[in-house]
Amino acid sequence: MIINALLMTLIAYLSGSICSAILISRLWGLPDPRSEGSNNPGATNVYRLGGKVPAAFVLVFDVLKGTIPVWAAYFLKIEPNWLGIIAVAACVGHIFPVFFNFKGGKGVATALGAMLPIGASLVGMLICTWLVVAWISGYSSLAAIITAILAPIYTHFVKPVYTVPVAMLAILIVVRHRENIWRLLNGTESKIRQKKR
Repeated sequence: MIINALLMTLIAYLSGSICSAILISRLWGLPDPRSEGSNNPGATNVYRLGGKVPAAFVLVFDVLKGTIPVWAAYFLKIEPNWLGIIAVAACVGHIFPVFFNFKGGKGVATALGAMLPIGASLVGMLICTWLVVAWISGYSSLAAIITAILAPIYTHFVKPVYTVPVAMLAILIVVRHRENIWRLLNGTESKIRQKKR
């Protein structure tokens, strides 16, 4: 069991390390999202740089990077705490991708994908929370931070056994957004539709 868990953790990290924002930006002929816009290789920045279609591809791919290894581990009957470690590994791969000089994104979509096997109701609540906060504030980062903070609470009411694994993901996401938090406090954070020139 431990060998399977360790193997899935490695697979999750390598899966997370495939940076779809960079690959799809290259395919679309867009600037490198690590050096343009918000300098973050994620779906929101690709949306700023190239529009809805490439951003949608990035979003779907990033979600699947979290879903596939966690779902596989679930069917291997790996215990919940290890599922949390595997989910975190996928996000760490996205944040520090071995294939792209360890410079990756925030891990939000990958974390969402990792929580997808818990249940559609949880994911629905998370997506609704993100959409409402993003619509009201205009900030993707603020929506991600608030959604991450609420995720363990939602999970406690949906499937309590996964509360700790989801809390692990939430802490990772919030810590990853520490620079965004400072920019939000300083009033210098980029909004979703804002394009840096």
